[in-house]
Amino acid sequence: MYGVFTAAAVIGLIAISQMTAVEKPQPFIIDEGIFSNDTATTFESTQTLKKFSSSEELRAFLLKASQGQNLHYFGGQSADRVVFEVTDLDQSGRESSGGIRASSPPMPSANQLQVTSDSGVDFSTTNVQVSNVDEPDFLKNDGKYVYILSNDKLTIVEAYPAEDAKVVLKIGLDVNGQSLQNMFLNKDKLIIFYVGQGEKYSIEEYGYMPTPIYSPTTHALVLDVYDRENPKKVKDYEVDGYYHSARMIGDHVYFVVNNNIDYPRPLLPVIRESSERIMSPDVFYFDNPEDYYSFNTVAALDIFGGEINAETFMMGPASTLYVSEDSIYITYMKNLPYWYYQTANKDKFFDVILPLLPQDVQAEIRSIADSNLDANEKWNKISDLLQDTYNKMPENEKNELFSKIEKALQDYESRLAQETQQTVIHKIGLDRLVLNYASKAEVPGRLLNQFSMDEHNGKFRIATTSEFYTSRGSVLHNNVYVLDGNLKIVGSLEKIAPDESIYSARFMGDRLYLVTFQRIDPFFVIDLSTDTPKILGELKMPGYSSYLHPYDENHIIGIGKESKENKYGGIEIFGVKVALFDVSNVNNPREVDVITIGDQGTDSEVLWDHKALLFDKEKNILSIPIQSNTYNEIPIPRGETDIYIPPKQWRGFYVFEIDPQSGFTLKGKVEHSNSASYDYGYGSRSFYVEDVLYTVTSNLMKMNDLQDMSEINEVKLGNTGEVIKYVD
Repeated sequence: MYGVFTAAAVIGLIAISQMTAVEKPQPFIIDEGIFSNDTATTFESTQTLKKFSSSEELRAFLLKASQGQNLHYFGGQSADRVVFEVTDLDQSGRESSGGIRASSPPMPSANQLQVTSDSGVDFSTTNVQVSNVDEPDFLKNDGKYVYILSNDKLTIVEAYPAEDAKVVLKIGLDVNGQSLQNMFLNKDKLIIFYVGQGEKYSIEEYGYMPTPIYSPTTHALVLDVYDRENPKKVKDYEVDGYYHSARMIGDHVYFVVNNNIDYPRPLLPVIRESSERIMSPDVFYFDNPEDYYSFNTVAALDIFGGEINAETFMMGPASTLYVSEDSIYITYMKNLPYWYYQTANKDKFFDVILPLLPQDVQAEIRSIADSNLDANEKWNKISDLLQDTYNKMPENEKNELFSKIEKALQDYESRLAQETQQTVIHKIGLDRLVLNYASKAEVPGRLLNQFSMDEHNGKFRIATTSEFYTSRGSVLHNNVYVLDGNLKIVGSLEKIAPDESIYSARFMGDRLYLVTFQRIDPFFVIDLSTDTPKILGELKMPGYSSYLHPYDENHIIGIGKESKENKYGGIEIFGVKVALFDVSNVNNPREVDVITIGDQGTDSEVLWDHKALLFDKEKNILSIPIQSNTYNEIPIPRGETDIYIPPKQWRGFYVFEIDPQSGFTLKGKVEHSNSASYDYGYGSRSFYVEDVLYTVTSNLMKMNDLQDMSEINEVKLGNTGEVIKYVD
């Protein structure tokens, strides 16, 4: 069957994929060959947090890392041509003037997520994941005024009372042509984030003349809007790198900035205030190998006290964040250096193939491997030995051996693939301005979004999808892991819904509601009352839910897309699906009601941005932004050619009441536009003040009575053509 077995065939057999396990601490070694006696760089990987004592130590670390990566990050240039910023660190790794910076006396704390204004007006705030942890958005309101960011402009609308609503001010912010990201509102302070371009000066090693280096910088701009017609700039904090995400807890804002590392010219992140350098954060790191290092700076800002503190962690670029009231969890997919995989073939040969060979052959191969021959000579001898061994074996015995080897390699490959595809989790404790690194962990699989994580009663829970490929085909399933306060895995439930991916997740106390999808929409109820998760019930139905929102302890709202099987056996996706699930019987969840909005041309921002949803159980209101395209099925004929009729785009909001027994009732629709002109402005938001529903799109704010949905007023938000004044 196999015939004469060649060296090339051996190599092909053992080189199925380039993956290797990294679960246990091991030397960080750059190996120049399978049997090489020389090592280019070696230092121990302890998986513990360390701090660079100086910028020189950082450069030395990166130099070693770049040698291992064969300098592929910077076109093969030598990494010893290092430059440094003119103002450098002292031996402690921090500037002598660094630390927590204070510039004004603190003021009393405010409860940001309150739902009544100072005058007692009832209003809704941003839809967030965790109570008392506010999330930034382009729209904020305080029950009387609405603040909206668009491109480089801030619009302030006096929205209450609705009958008298009007634009108070539209101003341009001097952000160097950059778009504003989002903001927080706390009493009379706005904290606005945007990314600008910073200019640093560096001197080449042994040079003398500073040369400019341009890099992105994240601004946290604090505006005092007590006088809405004349906002004042209070602070302009600047952190090197790209803005990633932020949260506000009480009077403190925490934000994360990613900064790429220029390997031959590493510059440590710096904190500035109004362009004046005030501190360089300590830089912490793990000495385990990464394919790509990034500076992840976590900053803590006291809004009213005028203080800022920050720490920088050199690791993979931050991806998905989860923030509780006292911890921030930074996650990203593990990426091992490409050269790290080169040891996989060697490991597979000695750990999997060699033990299955005859004992005398094993001994002879080990003797060759331990000899002083160079790598090529060693493998040539082993190859000759293997071919001679195979050619002397009876055909049935050889086929049986090859079958065992192939099976062992497949098992080994699957195990390594799953161990290599890991989500890395870093936990950082939050205590006002103090940032305390707590622990690090890895779990198999990848995250969907922030709702795939949760902290409850001292435990951290996380849901992932594992997807990898082997010689036997693709493997796809889902997992739930429970970790303790030190991020040690204490419980797990794996291989949920094979061949499907997680489309939405929502943790609620001792339960997890999970939706997966491939052809149907399984809705799972998972028990988390102990450290051992278990599936309590499952409901299968067409379509899927991209976002799950709690109605009460026994009912869940799902928003996603409807789907149907077509005549070819495939799955077609249709309009927006709004579902209400009854989970009072956890073993038998059921669908109370389903509403499908529109057809294939219909979408909703809620499917990818939870902040676009308004739900309030007491007000009995569910407001969902909808965008739908209407196409002409038959072009209008004109002579010998047909006239193309562009589709109309309907943009507005569907507003529902919810009865937990009967489901949804459409209260009404709020139309914002319905034409062939596309609106490429910022997203859609809705909120209420007292008994008025406010809906906002890029050019328009509408106000409707919550009881009968009658229109009360509207305010145009588009450009006025007037001269825009800049903030002082």
